[in-house]
Amino acid sequence: MTDSRPDASVIQRLMQALEADTTAELARALGLSAAEVEQTLARGDVPSAWVQACAAETGCNADWIFFGRGPMRLPLVEPGAMPACLMLEDCDDDVDMITVPLVEARLSAGSGSLEVSSEQAGGYAFRSDFLHRKGNPRRMVLMRVSGDSMLPEIQDNDLVLLDQGQTEIVSGRLYAIGFEDAIYIKRIDLQPGKIVLHSTNPAYPPVSLDLGGDCAEQFRVIGRVLWSGREYR
Repeated sequence: MTDSRPDASVIQRLMQALEADTTAELARALGLSAAEVEQTLARGDVPSAWVQACAAETGCNADWIFFGRGPMRLPLVEPGAMPACLMLEDCDDDVDMITVPLVEARLSAGSGSLEVSSEQAGGYAFRSDFLHRKGNPRRMVLMRVSGDSMLPEIQDNDLVLLDQGQTEIVSGRLYAIGFEDAIYIKRIDLQPGKIVLHSTNPAYPPVSLDLGGDCAEQFRVIGRVLWSGREYR
């Protein structure tokens, strides 16, 4: 590995965080084959999914792995305690901020989105106290929504904040879900033997999935929706 590669410094920080001295050790730490890791690194590329997996496993700061900014490790917060400074970028001394990554995948509010890339497309900063109050910032991502099935609650191109650590279904809550090869945003109800997916727009009828059938194997919860935001055009 040479420093001439575009992401050499990112690779070095990733290996440091995972305590991997070789690509074979890096592959084992990521749960991948050595060939897959070597081919990816040969392209000078570091998938954001690797960084997010490393951050979740080790507690390292994803912003430090990607850009070398901020502390290497984020401090753990005890229940009920106020978080220490978790700034990933320079910010006002009175407000601690965390940058949540925006991924390229888009959630469908309609017939199903096949845009499922986990590659990072920037990020937005949130107050750390807000994120800790809502869930685990290390498991959070931002995604855009495509479609009109959740109108007027959520509009086309809105941003939603997900906690991928919150996958246990609570009836009536809003979730990002996967079904077959597509991903959606829906409000979920648990009923005896089935899951019912609700849209806000009355033009889209509820969809029932039989928990005892083949549907259950094709259904997954990506994360709970915690917040939504909108850019006016």
